[in-house]
Amino acid sequence: MTTVPKAKRFRVRRSLPTLSPVLVELAPRNAAGDGDPAVPLHRPEPAMPAYFASEDDGFGEKRFPTAARDSVLGPSERSPQDEIGEIRAEGLTGRQLRMARRVAQKHGIEVTSDFEAVRLLRKRGLDPFQHSGVLDLITTAQSDSRSTALARLDGPGADARVQLPQTVRPGSNLPSTELVQEDRRAREIVAMQRDIAQRRRRRVALLFTRLAFFVLLPTLMAGYYYFAIATPLYATRTEFVIQQADQPSGSLGGLFSGTSMATSQDSITVQSYLQSRDAMLRLDQDLGFKAHFGTEGIDPLQRLAPDASNEKAYKLYRRNVKLGYDPTEGIIKMEVIAADPQASEQFSKALVSYAEEQVDQLTQRLREDQMKGARESYADAEAKVLAAQSRVLELQQQLGVLDPVSESNMVMQQVATFEVQLQQKRLTLQQLLDNTQPNQARVDGVRGDIARLEEVIAGLRSALTQGSSTSSSLASVTGQLRIAEAELQTRQLMLSQAAQQLETARIEANKQVRYLSTGVRPVAPDEATYPRAFENSILAFLIFGGIYLMLSLTASILREQAAA
Repeated sequence: MTTVPKAKRFRVRRSLPTLSPVLVELAPRNAAGDGDPAVPLHRPEPAMPAYFASEDDGFGEKRFPTAARDSVLGPSERSPQDEIGEIRAEGLTGRQLRMARRVAQKHGIEVTSDFEAVRLLRKRGLDPFQHSGVLDLITTAQSDSRSTALARLDGPGADARVQLPQTVRPGSNLPSTELVQEDRRAREIVAMQRDIAQRRRRRVALLFTRLAFFVLLPTLMAGYYYFAIATPLYATRTEFVIQQADQPSGSLGGLFSGTSMATSQDSITVQSYLQSRDAMLRLDQDLGFKAHFGTEGIDPLQRLAPDASNEKAYKLYRRNVKLGYDPTEGIIKMEVIAADPQASEQFSKALVSYAEEQVDQLTQRLREDQMKGARESYADAEAKVLAAQSRVLELQQQLGVLDPVSESNMVMQQVATFEVQLQQKRLTLQQLLDNTQPNQARVDGVRGDIARLEEVIAGLRSALTQGSSTSSSLASVTGQLRIAEAELQTRQLMLSQAAQQLETARIEANKQVRYLSTGVRPVAPDEATYPRAFENSILAFLIFGGIYLMLSLTASILREQAAA
């Protein structure tokens, strides 16, 4: 088998340039190392061979068949492999290489590797690492100087921008072999120090200028207002607590009767009422709240216009009437601020009276509902008892019987007596009939007595059960009276229960009563409480300083994000 011979690629070099007649060599430095320049040495040039003098390669104008495909490279030209090797030696990051491939695809260049994309883009004069974001439009002097410095360090083909993370090329951070003179080094150090000090002084001056404009000037204006313009205000402090009647110790409500939890809802309600528009309008109607804060002696920031609306007056009322509730102790603390100490005291007393009325109204409806139901129940029971008594009296008058039980007992006693007599007469008749020849007159007399006794007993018994045609029987009279008396007893029992319920409702209503106890009474102050000029000035300084710090930090963060 015969193999096809492979053609080898040869780089044909041009003839070497003519050497200079003098070969310059640098002499070694002296042992002291004083940095003197090297001394050139002159040596004679050796004789040049004759074949170097001619530039002809011996083939004349004849061209080879493979010259159309692989052109011969000149001494200053490089092959694609060499260019890719140089690009590899630049130490490009993966991000830069991916960016170069994307730029090549954007311009329609087909590449097989990232390094080839960088090579072809540079040949076409395109930047392989160009950005497409909006931040590319932002250019500053600092970024330009940084790009120039990086270009000097990395060479003409390196990227001038900062790309993170950076690949450190071997040998890039080695110290220079060039020796610098001591006086030159000292001058450069002094120049850098002066430049740093000048920039530092300029930055400090700019910082103090901004602080003076944004912090010190507003603080001075606020301090001037508090010390010279603000009207002295007087505050009257009051503390009161809402209490209720003690609950029985055995009930569940008695567990919280001595704590603030029993009246917390009422305290919060009273606090809300004192901070409402209703309280403000009532205070203005009684003591002239708007007119007091509309006088000319009050500074313009706190003065209320003569034609001010209720909303503006209410804002001023909320600012000058401060209330707080302590849930642990159940104490309501109130502070009333006015331009006059006597007015402040009057406002406080009026608001305390409003709070007392509100406390009374909180449970008034509940107490009225409880007492109303108990009173209605007692009145109804009492009316029904009177009706039952009237019915019993009517029956007694109608039937002519005071007590049917007594009447019945008396009739029964009579019947029993007559029964005994009847038995005796019958025994007497039997005794007379037992004789062989009884006395007929006596027998007839005894028989007449027996008949009369039987008629009396029958009449009495019929009076008990049937009665006569004109009057009812004693049994029916007794039944009607017993029914009326039973109903009377029932109504009397219900009346006693209603009376007991009425008394219980009265006790519960008394327990629902709320009392407002004033712990600290309102007393007019003799010195102005507000404004606190020094504390307010310090607070203004801290507020303006915090605002400036927040704005400066925000601006620094935005500047860093834009420069990245």
